Amino acid sequence: MTQLSEPNRTRILPPSPVDPEEVRREREVQQALEERCRPLFERLRSTLRETHPNWFIAIDPDTEDYLLDPTLRGLTQKISQVHTGNSIRMIFRINDTGTCGRLWV
Repeated sequence: MTQLSEPNRTRILPPSPVDPEEVRREREVQQALEERCRPLFERLRSTLRETHPNWFIAIDPDTEDYLLDPTLRGLTQKISQVHTGNSIRMIFRINDTGTCGRLWV
């Protein structure tokens, strides 16, 4: 039997080889950053929940500076304007119910 069409393809590009050791190291770096940022966020959370519900907060664990904005796009623009270097930041979101969590590393 003659095949009339090409087989269905599931990916546009072939998968790139990712070293499992590199993935493990990256996860460790992210976990360490979260462990440094989470206490700062927990300290600020109670007041921010009342004054800035459903806003985004970016925290720099080295200087303990933080930026607030109601939109993620606005916050990322503020980060790029204020910090031109490779300043490591973690972004959290403060929602109306008071439950907060890590959004982005």
